[in-house]
Amino acid sequence: MLNGLGHADAERRTFQGPADDEARLLSRIGERDLRAFETLYRIYHPRLTRFLMNFLRRPQLAEEALNDTMMVVWNRPDRFAGTSKVSTWIFGIAYRTALKARSRHDDPIEDPDAASRVSGDIGPEQRMGQRQVQEILMNAMSQLSADHRAVVDLTYFHDADYAEIAEILDCPVGTVKTRMHHARRRLKTMLADQLGSEW
Repeated sequence: MLNGLGHADAERRTFQGPADDEARLLSRIGERDLRAFETLYRIYHPRLTRFLMNFLRRPQLAEEALNDTMMVVWNRPDRFAGTSKVSTWIFGIAYRTALKARSRHDDPIEDPDAASRVSGDIGPEQRMGQRQVQEILMNAMSQLSADHRAVVDLTYFHDADYAEIAEILDCPVGTVKTRMHHARRRLKTMLADQLGSEW
């Protein structure tokens, strides 16, 4: 009985929350567990869709890149070395997939509905205000380079820190900081008149 309790305590101590859950899902995917893959797909679909749309600016390309990314996860889960978070590994695949997609299509087409998409249950007045702010912000972001958009998107929409972003984008942390500095400066200039001095 005591041994059983000790084992349960040890399990609780090693459990890392959602990140640990995702690593377990990836392990099950390695055993060709389709249900585990579907669960991981549902977790990452909205996050990757947002990231890829902001980076590629073309709905069809973003969807193709998302599918290609998740096919790598399904076919090669053994490539995850466990030295980073599962999310860092998956976003890294998505970024490399997006770079390939972008290199094949040099003429990005803006998504006319991207800036007006609003989620969440809020009142009409709040929705109008949020939509206007989001439209202004998305318009400003669309004027950044793809690399600057990727850094801003990963920082503000996916809560990634500089080390994680550096791993995802396969570049030094200093490069991420430099890109963020330039992106913030450009956004601040573009947004100052429209959203006030706090930007």
